[in-house]
Amino acid sequence: MKLDEIKTVGVVGAGTMGNGIAHVFARAGYRVFLSDVDRSILDRAPATIDKNLDREIKRGKLAAAEKPAVLDRLRLATSLAELAAEAQFVVEAVPERPELKKSILAELGRQMPEPAFLATNTSSISITALAAASGRPERFAGMHFMNPVPVMTLVEVVRGLETSEETYALVLALCERLGKKPVAVRDAPGFVSNRVLLPMINEAVYAVLEGVATVEAVDQVMKLGMSHPIGPLELGDLIGLDVCLDILEVLQRDLGDSKYRPCPLLRRMVAAGWLGRKSGRGFYVYEPTGAAADPALAAGASY
Repeated sequence: MKLDEIKTVGVVGAGTMGNGIAHVFARAGYRVFLSDVDRSILDRAPATIDKNLDREIKRGKLAAAEKPAVLDRLRLATSLAELAAEAQFVVEAVPERPELKKSILAELGRQMPEPAFLATNTSSISITALAAASGRPERFAGMHFMNPVPVMTLVEVVRGLETSEETYALVLALCERLGKKPVAVRDAPGFVSNRVLLPMINEAVYAVLEGVATVEAVDQVMKLGMSHPIGPLELGDLIGLDVCLDILEVLQRDLGDSKYRPCPLLRRMVAAGWLGRKSGRGFYVYEPTGAAADPALAAGASY
């Protein structure tokens, strides 16, 4: 199958990453089927995409007249079977848990037509292992988008052991068509982005736990001293602290190095449901608009 033969794309998982991926495919002219086992998350996705399109219009990235057509390309699928029957290319974007991903990819591999391609948005798990679970490893690749997907240009493209040259070339070209910059990385735990980023976030959490500085001070040091546009704890809240924990556990398990051990404070916060922006509270407390209020410590929280 050639790139121009791909007209319909499926995205499995309608959370933060999934709805962002659906957004950029629909904006690029593809018909998109979006699915999620949680109907409430799926039903909220169009409103999120609508709001993010408005932001692009305000920034001059999209003409207002184009918005209705983008939204019209989006379809909500209530089952994997419905999505698999329609799509020539599917991106899996469910939570970062190996067994969950393998189960969904195996089902997609069985249900999709033979020529169709599969990709995963995993940010840390072995592409080769996920490809094997799909049952079509030669037509499978990693396609790790950055958050927020409509804004960030990078996509880490990862080949599994059996990924074909045709699949690899198609994924690279597809990224370009989406207006993204694909960067090839090897199939190693965390790839490049999270192998470098997550230890920094984890160490920032340790700095708070050990009383080295407050949440706000840690972020200010990295922004003012290192010219980071966002502090590591703010970034953890944006990514989702549960996602950060999942990735660190993959890094620790697969690389076997204690330096990736998740900070106990991170574990406690996830157990409490303090997941960051998506739950309204993480290292910062968030208004319903998603804007940060005061740091959680200043609000009387005890870590």
